[in-house]
This record gives sequence, C-alpha cells and structure tokens, in this order.
Amino acid sequence: MSPEVSPPELTREDVHTIDDERFARDRVAVVTGAASGIGRATALAAAVNGLSVLATDVDEDGLAETVERGEEIGGTDLADAIEPFVADLQDEAEIQGIADAAREQGEVTFLANVAGLQHVAPIGEFPTPAYDRIQDVMLRAPILLTRELWDDLEANAGCVGNMASVHGHYVTSDKVAYNVVKFGIRGLTQSIAAEGDGDLRSFSVSTGYVETPLVTNQLADTAQQRGISVDEVVEDVMLGQARTKEMMTPGEVGNLFVLGFSHLARHLNGGDLLFDGGMTLTYE
Repeated sequence: MSPEVSPPELTREDVHTIDDERFARDRVAVVTGAASGIGRATALAAAVNGLSVLATDVDEDGLAETVERGEEIGGTDLADAIEPFVADLQDEAEIQGIADAAREQGEVTFLANVAGLQHVAPIGEFPTPAYDRIQDVMLRAPILLTRELWDDLEANAGCVGNMASVHGHYVTSDKVAYNVVKFGIRGLTQSIAAEGDGDLRSFSVSTGYVETPLVTNQLADTAQQRGISVDEVVEDVMLGQARTKEMMTPGEVGNLFVLGFSHLARHLNGGDLLFDGGMTLTYE
C-alpha cells in the first residue's frame, strides 16, 4: 500500500469549530460508521463542536478507538460526549435500538448517515450477497433510521446529512452496487427536504477519493481488476480526472458535516456539497 494513502489520524487542529447556539451537549448527533474513517472524523468533529454524539457501528473495537481518540484530542469531557453503540445496520430491530439509545442521550437534532462498504466486480460476476449487503447498509438503513428518528428531528428543527460520492454523479466500472446506492442516497436527501417542509433539512456530501480504510482496502482489488499497479490506481483511476491532485482527509469531510448542520447552511436543503477537486465537472 502506498504510504500517501494510509488513513491519517485526526487531530484537534483538523477540526473546524463553528459558533452555533444549537451545538450544545443536550443535543444529539447520531453518526453511523463511526468506528473508522469519515464516520469517526464526523463523530469527533461533532463532539468537538459541543454536541453529544451517538456513535454507532458494527465494529465494537473501532468504536472504542473512536472514544479513545476523543479523549486524546479533547480530554475526558470530549470522550464522555461520545456514546458508543454497537449495532448492525442490516437488522431493522437494531436500527430501532439506535434510535431509542439516541433519545435517551438527549434531543436528537442531527443524523449523519456515513456507514459504507465496497465490493469490486463487474456486473456479470457481481455476487448477490455483496449487492444486498451494500444496499442494506448504505441505502436501506439510512432510510429506516431517518424514519425512526423523523419525529424527533422534525420537532427539533433538525438536519440529516448523507454521505454521497462522486459516484452519485457519475460512475466508474466494476462498482455497480456502490454506484446505485450513491445515486439513491441523493434521492433520499431530496425526499427528506421535500417532506421536511422547512422544519427538517437535509443535505448530502459528495467527495472524490478520501484517505479512509474503505479506499485503501480496495486498492489491491481495483488494481487486479484493471490489470494495473496500485500506484497506477491512485494516480490514474482515483486522481486522474481531478484537478486537485491529492485525496481529501476524513477530517475535511467531517468538517463538511458540521458545516451542513450549522446555521451557516440554513439555506442548504436537499442540496449536495460537491467537493471532488474538479473531478466530475471538468474534462480535458
């Protein structure tokens, strides 16, 4: 694995803080996929900005590391603001458990649907179990979790942020399940805005490649699928069309969720924050 794409550790200096009166410990942000990558960065950024966080993931050890990281960058107060909750987003009963746990923590005001996974294979060979799992975790679960928390979010004039992707704008080969759910997550975002009627906002975040375990773990598969080296995957496939020749960090994406939740984004409703280094809207 190339060292330049190793997932970085988030530091306090990586987190941008916004002065927002609703960023308070009695308000809860639910963050899925919080055991690593963008989910961990979003949970930490929300906690640094004063919110209580229900950090959920299927990975119990990863959640413990997220809490530990919170203590490292912000002390006991920050660690105490992050409540780890182990749950499988493929299980509807456990999704209900996430909602119940969040309500016990405080006023549920924000939801960040971040959890993601990947499988690389051409359509003609794509395995059904992998397709179903990606659908369940990355599209069905955000819909169900939004449904379960709808009344709370609406009552608190809350906001749902959904992790989309450049693959929700255009697609690359051998990632059919991922492509489909990212287009779907943008549809969910706009549906929330339509039905929220101004009392409940939504937005999506679309980035290019980010230095996360999800990205670094797929390098070898992508290289094998395309018959090229790992370095060529990074330079030509991931960054080839981008004008900014470096990946985003998870911390930068976590900051976008905080921005979208804040008063600075009060007119962002159903829209997409496209931070892709010029990948999708420019060409040579």
